[in-house]
Amino acid sequence: MELREFAESVLFATSLEEKLRAPDNLTDEHPGSALVTPAAPGRPENLLFKPHAAGKSEFPGLHRLEQPAERGKLLHFFGNHELLATELMALVLLKFPDAPAAFRKGVLQTLKDEQEHTRLYMERMKACGVELGDHPVSGYFWRCVSTMENPIDYVAGLCLTFEQANLDFAGHYSRSFASVGDTDSAKLLEKIYRDEIGHVAYGLKWFRRWKNPDESDWEAFCRTLKFPLSPQRAKGFTLNVAGRKAAGFDPQFIAEINVYSQSKGRTPSVFVFNPFAEGRIAEGKTFNPTKHQAQLARDLENLPQFLCRQDDIVLTNQKPGVEFLSGIKQAGFPLPEFVTLADVRSLQSRKLGSLRPWAWGPDSFELLKPVFTSVTGEKRADEKRFNDGIARLYSKAWSAEFFRKQITHHSSRLAGWLCTENEIGVAVNSLDEALAAIAKIRTRGHHKVVVKEAFGVAGSNALRLFEPKILPTQQRWMENAFARKRELVVEPWLEREMDFSVQLEMGASGLKLCGYTGLLNDARGQFVANFAESHHHKRIPMKIVSLFREPADISNRLLEFYGEIFAGLEAELRRADFTGPIGIDAFVYRDASGVVKLKPVVEINPRYTMGRVLVELMRQTCQNCSGSFRLVNSAQLRAEGFVNFPDYARSLAGNFPRLLEGEPVPRIRSGALCLNNPATAQVCLAVFQVNGKAPAA
Repeated sequence: MELREFAESVLFATSLEEKLRAPDNLTDEHPGSALVTPAAPGRPENLLFKPHAAGKSEFPGLHRLEQPAERGKLLHFFGNHELLATELMALVLLKFPDAPAAFRKGVLQTLKDEQEHTRLYMERMKACGVELGDHPVSGYFWRCVSTMENPIDYVAGLCLTFEQANLDFAGHYSRSFASVGDTDSAKLLEKIYRDEIGHVAYGLKWFRRWKNPDESDWEAFCRTLKFPLSPQRAKGFTLNVAGRKAAGFDPQFIAEINVYSQSKGRTPSVFVFNPFAEGRIAEGKTFNPTKHQAQLARDLENLPQFLCRQDDIVLTNQKPGVEFLSGIKQAGFPLPEFVTLADVRSLQSRKLGSLRPWAWGPDSFELLKPVFTSVTGEKRADEKRFNDGIARLYSKAWSAEFFRKQITHHSSRLAGWLCTENEIGVAVNSLDEALAAIAKIRTRGHHKVVVKEAFGVAGSNALRLFEPKILPTQQRWMENAFARKRELVVEPWLEREMDFSVQLEMGASGLKLCGYTGLLNDARGQFVANFAESHHHKRIPMKIVSLFREPADISNRLLEFYGEIFAGLEAELRRADFTGPIGIDAFVYRDASGVVKLKPVVEINPRYTMGRVLVELMRQTCQNCSGSFRLVNSAQLRAEGFVNFPDYARSLAGNFPRLLEGEPVPRIRSGALCLNNPATAQVCLAVFQVNGKAPAA
């Protein structure tokens, strides 16, 4: 029989008997002309592909494999995959008649292996009371691979993607079958695993022969795959490194695929770190961060990866290094897909769930505007993603006015431990107004005064008036601000005991509490670190609560008061049509008589904050753990005796090794983790440290 005739029989036959027949003697003397790809292979009626829009079939859970019918259903999935591979290989033989004879011979041998695998699966599922065709079958493999335009598309799409993934799945499910006593199915999966190593090795050999010699295997693989295929489809639950080494993959390819991530179907959300939104709101396109600020933003640009879920997308100038991402994965954190800012328009062709910049502002609006039409998971008018109402939320003057309304309503019954209206900032728009506000504060006994621009970046744009009289330089600072049409906020300087923050999320259903974190700022008010205690998701840190000697139920009173603030804030956010993350900065201070009091709203940040990063990081820790998030700068590095960030990171790993506990998802019990790459950090290293008590014996 001619090879072409055999391939046509496998591809177009409508009975399994014909599809799985494998003649011994085949010749390839008349390969014929190239076949135009059919819409689907021929199949018995009960094995026709279910409609593409029918959704995914329910995949049998491993917890149900003790039931024969569930094992049979799982084997049915695998049997259909093997049949699909058989049909696709027949298509390759018909579609590329001019391919090298050695390649066609190899495809034939692999096709026969797939026929045998299909027959073996049919035997095993029959023993479980299931026949091939008893369950609906998917044509996903066919849709992804049958569009191949040349043989390298085939080896990349089938051999190096779906068959490579089977290096992981075969071993995983072999162990699963063995765990429920089905040794026959376990042995079958072991055999298929051994065969798959040879199939992948065959594909890799031809892929290397046909790829651009100037590209690495990994670069060529990524470039050759066409959406919806991606390297994410080429791996399973746990990466089988030994199997890939046996198939011939080089260490760099294995390292790259280990940390690669892309959604397999869930519409991903898009995250980006844009910490200068407030500067753009204040100054427009003329805003220009300092050199240090710009480098700090570059160092920390991957931080949103700890805010998102696996398969989400993080936009960065440069993708983080493989070694760094491997360490993050080993710590138990899922990895998102990274897309460079230069390639943001490539997302136009994909369905996106939502857009989640660090902050909505003119910069993020412009950056993400090209993909607005790709967002399917949000019912939101594009022009409302950022508007004047949202811009106003960034203003410290707005925060002060919001808090003034709240305290006026509640102060009479909370006077013992809450600040008064006199401690709230006052917005001013001229030098005369500013001088009058300063004088009024000082007549009340607060000599130290702070003046802030209503819009500022990370503690900058603020002036402290501690001298007996206002200095000429200080007056000029205010005059210059007003000349630039800046609104200022004047407030008394309070002697802080401890800062903290409240992390919230505004959604369609309302304002949700995410957690409370302690907060450490430097002398200029810039972020240094924060900390989270156990139960941080619902309680104010005990370090804060313990500062109050009375009343006895202060913890409950604080939570009750914040509940009322949240209700008022939710109403304001709805009016501004705002959805997304919100952070409230607050602190405890001592008044002139030494009484501890609370200033519950210092400023409201309608964006992600470092406190929110910590709240999300804590999800990966064991119960009853505390944690901290801090930024280590170059000065701190030198003060601790280190020359560079890599040396500091190695010391950190040695002094605070990570301990992970728990199954099936290990979580961090203790240890430290660098959250950005020490090898590329220039001015800042973000560090997450977990302190946990060992569980009781």
